[in-house]
Amino acid sequence: MAWINLLMAGFLEVGWAVSLKFTDGWTRVIPSILTALLMAASFYFLALALRAIPIGTAYAVWTGIGALGTAVIGMLLFQEPCNAARIAFLGLILIGIAGLKATSPH
Repeated sequence: MAWINLLMAGFLEVGWAVSLKFTDGWTRVIPSILTALLMAASFYFLALALRAIPIGTAYAVWTGIGALGTAVIGMLLFQEPCNAARIAFLGLILIGIAGLKATSPH
């Protein structure tokens, strides 16, 4: 269950990172509220995961999911650069996440 909580925390991190783009520097009320709620939910699930997963592993996986997911959404929805090198480096993040999961005692 801890890894499911961590996965949920990572997906919520992607959600708040993307929604942050729409806050216009925290000047738009609805996107700002949504972003804050997604942040709180992400931290909540991260805290649940930390009951069983070591902090170093959990934090690295959480930020890795956030970075990977946000970068992919940026390429798909916001026309951010998408080239072989970016894809390869995002693949390295994915490999790192998988490696941390595979070598975790839980």
